[in-house]
This record gives sequence, C-alpha cells and structure tokens, in this order.
Amino acid sequence: MSDRLERLATLVLPGFAILLLAVPACAADVKALLKDADRFRLTEESLRVETEAKVYKAGVLDKTRLYNVYVKPGRRSLVVFRSPSERGQKLLMLADDFWLVLPGSQRPLRITPLQKLLGDASTGDVASLAWSEDYDGTIEGEQLVEGIPCIKLDITGQRKGVSYPRIVLYLARDGHYPVQAELYVASDKLAKLATFKLGVEGGRRVVSTMILVDRLQKDRRTELNYLARTRKTLPDEYYNPAFLVRADIEN
Repeated sequence: MSDRLERLATLVLPGFAILLLAVPACAADVKALLKDADRFRLTEESLRVETEAKVYKAGVLDKTRLYNVYVKPGRRSLVVFRSPSERGQKLLMLADDFWLVLPGSQRPLRITPLQKLLGDASTGDVASLAWSEDYDGTIEGEQLVEGIPCIKLDITGQRKGVSYPRIVLYLARDGHYPVQAELYVASDKLAKLATFKLGVEGGRRVVSTMILVDRLQKDRRTELNYLARTRKTLPDEYYNPAFLVRADIEN
C-alpha cells in the first residue's frame, strides 16, 4: 500500500506543482494585458482629458455636454463641468470615494460611482480611465469581435469603489487595444455594452471614443469623445473636497 501511495505521489505532485506555478503566471499575464490596454486611454501619469459626451435617444441626439477630466496617480480624478448649463460643478474621485461639488454649496455631496452623470454615462465612466489598478481576473480564450481577433478577459473589481464589479473585456490580439467590454452590475446583470474606437493623437494610437449602449433600457446610447489629452498636473490641494468648494479652476 505504501509503494502504491509513493507511486501516486510521484505522478501527481509534479503536475500539481506545475499547476501552482501556472496560476500566478496567468494572473501576471492579465495584469500585463490590462496595463497595455490602459496605455490607449492614458498617455501620461498626470493629464487633462477634454471630453465630449453625447446622449442619443432612439437614434436622435438629445444633448451634448463638455468636461475636463484631470487625472493624477493614486486613483485621483477631478471632473470640471464646462457646459453653460452645468458650469461651476465639479466631480472628485479619490480612490473609492466620489464627491459632487455644486456652485454656491458649502458642502461637497457624497455620491456613488454608478450615479448617472449624463445619459448612460456614470460618474465612474467619466472619472476612471484605468483598469489595471482596479481589476484582476482570468484569460478566457480568444474570440472574433467585429472582425477583430481578440483576447477575452473576465475581470472582477478588487476595490469597493469600482463602477462595475465584473467586466468581460475584449482586447485586440495584435496590440492589446480595447475593442469591446460587457459591463455588469452587482446583480451580475449586463448593464451596458461598451465599444471603443481608435484615433491618432500626437503620433500614437489612442481611444478616441467610447460608446455605451444601455442593455437595461432600450434605444439609449451615450458617446464619450476624448477630444484632446494634454500633460497637466494640478496641485494636490485640488484633490481635496473641502478645498474644491471654494476653488476656481481655469480651463
């Protein structure tokens, strides 16, 4: 009996060891892929992204809004509303916490990353531009999406403040740029389908548009157009909700 157990261990343990070694390698591959994909949305560690949001209902343009999004390392984002009807409003993301500052208000309002900012775009859709800091998961194989061979990732949020607890993300096999994303809410219902269009900015390929199609409400679509990305670093005090109440930010 002892000899049989020894032979079984000889056969099983090497394979088990290989499996253990493969798991972290697979996780590392996912993180590397997400970092590659992030480079098509973030071109600098600190930058300003001029963003245009267009809301369509039943295929007809309903409204257009403009934002400046200031991104800084450490999961810090500041959204400054530029449209006349919203001028003076600011949205601040600090890691898992979100605040909305209204003109004339003496106190910032705590909000959630899924709170609607405009149409189908949530606060998190506009303020957060990186996946590698917030998600991890597995590689689920390959799939053809819009005629593009893609790597399929099933990723889950590693922080409580993520907009979507689960994302099925499709990255181009050649270049690892984002092609499509299925965005799931906490109940694991498919809430939105995001598709990405690429353009050229400063001699490099970047995501120029993210299109969000609502899967819970019919005939609703929001386009986020990234008009320009500029290297820009705001002082740290601008990422303090109490300071923002009295701060005026030049656009």
